[in-house]
Amino acid sequence: MMVMSLFFIISICIEGNIASGKTTCLKYFSETSNIEVLTEPVSKWQNVRGHNPLALMYQDPERWGITLQTYIQLTMLERHLSTISAPVRMMERSIFSAKYIFVENLLRSGKMPEVDYAVLSEWFDWIITNISLPVDLIVYLQTSPQTCHERLKKRCREEEKVIPLEYLEAIHQLYEDWLIKRTSSPLPAPVLVIPADHDLQKMLHHYEENRDKILAASYL
Repeated sequence: MMVMSLFFIISICIEGNIASGKTTCLKYFSETSNIEVLTEPVSKWQNVRGHNPLALMYQDPERWGITLQTYIQLTMLERHLSTISAPVRMMERSIFSAKYIFVENLLRSGKMPEVDYAVLSEWFDWIITNISLPVDLIVYLQTSPQTCHERLKKRCREEEKVIPLEYLEAIHQLYEDWLIKRTSSPLPAPVLVIPADHDLQKMLHHYEENRDKILAASYL
């Protein structure tokens, strides 16, 4: 038996569009002693034995979408199952949003063949059926696509230079359908919505205001 199974870990997932402020949120809560934060393993997605599937996917999603999303599914599974030293795990996104948002968007936009989608779905369904991946709370940083687009242009990450506003609008709609309207995919946990169109100082204030609600997940 793994040592990890002897402990009860609370899992909180920070969800939101690209450039919605997830990293800032995680940095804020990383200063709380009983929380260990896990950012998205972007560096892994940028270098798989010398290859950059993240950049390849943005350049040619029809060819490289399944390659990147298969690897994202693996690395997010690793995040969910990782051994941590604190009683609370706070993750940037989740294996659920990887499938329900980003894989779904590739299919809907016509940039992923149905056979690729079917294979990814089979893998995902097997994982969530056979592996326990409990999530206790989803914190949704609700941000307009326009705000995300402006932030993207300011931070100038190489892979993100090709992301148009239309892509952010599509991701936003999928998040809204999932976490707000609740008309698409199953919710693995309760959802706390934090408006996130504001500047840094106001967002830090929002995080402080919601600190007790977020940490209350530790006592559910």
